[in-house]
Amino acid sequence: MQLILSFSALFLSILLLQLSTGGVSPLDALSGLSLGFSTAEIGILGSSHFLGFFVGCWWAPRLMGTVGHSRAFAAFTAAGAIGLLAHMLVISPTAWALMRMASGLCVAGCYTVIEAWLQAKVTNETRGRAMGTYRVVDMSGSLLAQLLIGVLAPADYVSYNILAILCCAALLPLTLTREAQPETPLAPRLRPGLPLSRSPLAVAGVLVAALSSSAFRMVGPVYGQEVGLSTDQIATFLAAFVLGGALAQYPAGWLADKFDRRWVLIWLSVATIGASAITIAADGSGTWGVMGSAFLFGLTSFPIYSVAVAHAHDFTETSERIELSAALMFYFALGAIAAPYTASLLIGAYGPSAMFLLISAAHVLLVIFGLWRLRARPAERRTRYIYSPRTSFLIGRLTGRQRDRDQ
Repeated sequence: MQLILSFSALFLSILLLQLSTGGVSPLDALSGLSLGFSTAEIGILGSSHFLGFFVGCWWAPRLMGTVGHSRAFAAFTAAGAIGLLAHMLVISPTAWALMRMASGLCVAGCYTVIEAWLQAKVTNETRGRAMGTYRVVDMSGSLLAQLLIGVLAPADYVSYNILAILCCAALLPLTLTREAQPETPLAPRLRPGLPLSRSPLAVAGVLVAALSSSAFRMVGPVYGQEVGLSTDQIATFLAAFVLGGALAQYPAGWLADKFDRRWVLIWLSVATIGASAITIAADGSGTWGVMGSAFLFGLTSFPIYSVAVAHAHDFTETSERIELSAALMFYFALGAIAAPYTASLLIGAYGPSAMFLLISAAHVLLVIFGLWRLRARPAERRTRYIYSPRTSFLIGRLTGRQRDRDQ
């Protein structure tokens, strides 16, 4: 309890930030549909979010070094709030894409500040418990944000104002804390070749995980409406995916620590292909069938990123862990930028099932590549599986010591 209280300001800011930024993606998709945006234009909104996220990851450490943690957090939060409030002032897909870049910038910048602060406060004795609580708060906020869509009317001033209020409220706990600001972390070098030299399969897993999660979360509301779900049901549909992913972390971690992680990646991909097929088949099976398939899809696809990251760390020295995490985030951003737009184009051309056909095709390629990599070298496992949030490049600092300590 003392540990939780000492981090309460950070955790409360995370929760409020997740409620705000996690809610804007499905709200934008539903609002775009009600305003007559094409599916391709809605896909561009999701891609724009991850473009802003990628820019924010690299800019945040430099801004913190210039103005300090609290002011940087305030600046990024202001960018997110402005992006939310401006939605109903300018009804244009192009303008909304710029606003979503501001939201992505806000997410990356705020999480970088929070994780830098968290990194400075934890010790080797409290790291595991602090990170466990951090993950619970982050996942809970993401789950609640999806359910929040059920009470927010699409294309409505009040809906975007509520999200903007939550975004501004995230300022209060962190900026009013009396805790001393930590030292500014150095921005990691971008070395895209590092994970490729350590584990090409891990890079492929990260790219496929990015395609699966970003396509589902950013374009999922379009799919939900295409198969006849109401707004309330779409909120539950998205929440079922997040809940499935949260519950999958422990069994996936147990399997990844007990067996060759390449086989775990392969079987998770096979299971995701099966879940995609079930989701397509559940189209005409009623609301509960669609919800159950979303839960199953999250259960099978969500852990792939963390398993791939753990596999990459198995072949990496301690001194390289931060730069490895940054490079893997770079590949995730590439996949996440491309996936929503591609999925939306396919839905517009071939119908809602096309999104899951795209995801299945990516996982088929991952299975084939994984089977080929099994012959490349023997398995090596030196680190413990750790759930890796896709929040900022600084997550490598928070989890790196825990990997080394627990191996």
